[in-house]
Amino acid sequence: MSKRNPKGRDINGVLLLDKASGHSSNSALQDVKRLFDANKAGHTGSLDPLASGLLPICLGQATKVAQFLLNGDKRYFVRGKLGQISDTGDSDGEVVDFGSTKEVNDQAIKNILPDFVGSINQIPPMYSALKRNGTPLYKLARKGIEVDRDPRPVDIHEIKFKGFEREVLSLEVSCSKGTYIRTLIEDIGKSLGCGGHVVELRRIGFTHFDISQGYTYEDLMGLKNENFYALDSILLGADEMLPSIKGIYLDGDQTIDIKHGRKVHVPGLDVGQKIKLYDENKQFIGIGECNVLFEVWPKRVFV
Repeated sequence: MSKRNPKGRDINGVLLLDKASGHSSNSALQDVKRLFDANKAGHTGSLDPLASGLLPICLGQATKVAQFLLNGDKRYFVRGKLGQISDTGDSDGEVVDFGSTKEVNDQAIKNILPDFVGSINQIPPMYSALKRNGTPLYKLARKGIEVDRDPRPVDIHEIKFKGFEREVLSLEVSCSKGTYIRTLIEDIGKSLGCGGHVVELRRIGFTHFDISQGYTYEDLMGLKNENFYALDSILLGADEMLPSIKGIYLDGDQTIDIKHGRKVHVPGLDVGQKIKLYDENKQFIGIGECNVLFEVWPKRVFV
């Protein structure tokens, strides 16, 4: 049951927001926080303003496990304009013509796509939130400063060719965390000799969730107009976002120990293994980790 206080409601859970294009992840977060009248909120796996799609918003205690949601795989639908490049890698930047697309066709594209599947290295774009000496790269880029970036390994699980029409390439990409789809389209464009940049990007999958399970801001407004109960009913438990992490049930004494920051002995676990913790009432209370003595210590616990 959520309680009201001057700073907002003590509401806990995860919202699968279908973010609209044209909004930053932070502005979308603030809109949702106000709509729910939540006292605390945070997002995971931010999306560029141009991008739309699944953006999990953690409310209340669920913000404590947000860091564990970042490791999940993602799925995107992307449209890239070939023959032109952009300083930002997408159509929000300054677009210029680059190379001819006369020799580019469906088969030429399909022939090179396997080169980008598997474990590959990407050079992060200057227009990204990565930091150099504490300063986000995009702030340096806006000042016309470019710095060297080390290649980063990412995993592209699958690329599905969805079409090529009027110089616009459509793909569906399944990938690991940290993958820059803008960089992928740029690299595909370079491989084809014509350049390319993103004109549409939509996240359609986040871990085991699909875009069909997301709610737009307009959907949320409609539920809010009914009542808070209708709005709150769509929230997921934070543990539902972590299907790959094993769960264990604690007894009453173990629950007290964990909540007070003490370790508990649980046999059958691996050193370094993350564990979902449930109390004696089978309520999710946070994340633990197994140490070298095969004890579980509380890493992020709800209070």
